[in-house]
Amino acid sequence: MSNNEFENPEAQPPKPAEPVPPTSGATAAAAAEEKKGGWERDVLEKLALFAVKEQRARRRWSIFFKIAGLAVFVFVVWSAFNYTKSEAEPVGTHTALVEISGTIEAEGRGSAAAVIPALDKAFAADDSMGVILKINSPGGSPVQAGMINDEIVRLRKEYPKKPLYVVVEEMCASGGYYIAAAADKIYVNKASIVGSIGVLMDGFGFTGLMDKVGVERRLLTAGENKGFLDPFSAQNPKQKEYAQQMLNEIHQQFIDVVRKGRGQRLKETPETFSGLFWTGSKAVEMGLADGFGTVDSVARDVIKAEDLVDYTQTEGLPERVLKKFGVAVGSGVAKSMVGSNGLQLR
Repeated sequence: MSNNEFENPEAQPPKPAEPVPPTSGATAAAAAEEKKGGWERDVLEKLALFAVKEQRARRRWSIFFKIAGLAVFVFVVWSAFNYTKSEAEPVGTHTALVEISGTIEAEGRGSAAAVIPALDKAFAADDSMGVILKINSPGGSPVQAGMINDEIVRLRKEYPKKPLYVVVEEMCASGGYYIAAAADKIYVNKASIVGSIGVLMDGFGFTGLMDKVGVERRLLTAGENKGFLDPFSAQNPKQKEYAQQMLNEIHQQFIDVVRKGRGQRLKETPETFSGLFWTGSKAVEMGLADGFGTVDSVARDVIKAEDLVDYTQTEGLPERVLKKFGVAVGSGVAKSMVGSNGLQLR
């Protein structure tokens, strides 16, 4: 017997732990269900957290791309507003270069508003020994081509010692040749396309199609010829004859310009003013061109000033937008009058 028993005789031995009653089937099922539910809850929480992270990442990338896109847009707009080619101050003698590329129309690089100021500066430059007009155009507006032609004639009279030579690359047809005819000489490549001295007015007629599908044209006009050559109405013989007379008149103007510009060099044939076009080598034979050459060779060998200064002018975005709006209004009125794409030297 221990001392504790003597010291505390009333102490009771510890009671054995009560046995845990066996778990019933229902309780075990509940525990298992609770455990299962906890696992699914963990998975759902992880999935939700992952989705939130992905959403935040997408949002960050979306913001990044929006900022980057805005920066690119601002750069493009800034470049467009500030992209206006102006020639550097030339040093010493040089050959002035002006380029006409693409369709000759009331807007763009082939317009009189863009070409004439460039020609004026090229002729007025004290150190320019001559001017090269490089043309690569299928033609276009007879009005724009005529304005440029007239200005070249004027400048050649004002600066009689400063020659202007046209250099043709791929094509100098119709309105392009209308301009070229005013030059002192025309140089081509043997495979260039030259000519197409003619005028056209094109359009479509839809009356047969409208009859088939049962569409009725309702056109009201005040003025006998206000619906001139309307594509949705039957062709009026009187209006057709009038349009043909107008085409013939402009064609004759074209012919007169070519004859005056080329003079005795032109070897006329029945096909010369028929609207046909020829290779550069054939054009030289016909007197439509004077020889073969490039911008560099003409500057080096003909003008004797190898250094080139480009006087070609391009418009900034504000000018292009304003002119485009004005031209769109004007062309809309013209097209409503003639019911076609208008008169074209092409």
